[in-house]
Amino acid sequence: MSTPAPGPSVLFVCVHNAGRSQMAAAFLTHLAGDKVEVRSAGSAPADTVNPAVVEAMKEAGIDISAETPKVLTVEAVQASDVVITMGCGDTCPVFPGKRYLDWQLDDPAGQGVASVRPIRDEIERRIRSLLIELDG
Repeated sequence: MSTPAPGPSVLFVCVHNAGRSQMAAAFLTHLAGDKVEVRSAGSAPADTVNPAVVEAMKEAGIDISAETPKVLTVEAVQASDVVITMGCGDTCPVFPGKRYLDWQLDDPAGQGVASVRPIRDEIERRIRSLLIELDG
């Protein structure tokens, strides 16, 4: 009995892996379930996820309080079909055969929940569009 081919894998990258990439990974995991393999990482990860981001995601019904920022590795990029960067500049390794997207999003670092909400909502919109593309 063979196992079904795994779905696509997506890696979200930002500098600290404490805000944008955490929100994107959480939305994709929440909306796609086990149909998509989801990773997130940072080129210079913070110690903890941004508390305002945790609160904004809780308002959206998604608990990311147990997440921790992870360091970006070459292996994570190589293992991903789609790499979505969010302001990590030139520090993201590039490999042939990968699909790269760069999402220009405001950085929630140092912002309160009220400022994080529109970033969260834009990320959710982009994730929903990405899911449609991945299913296509």
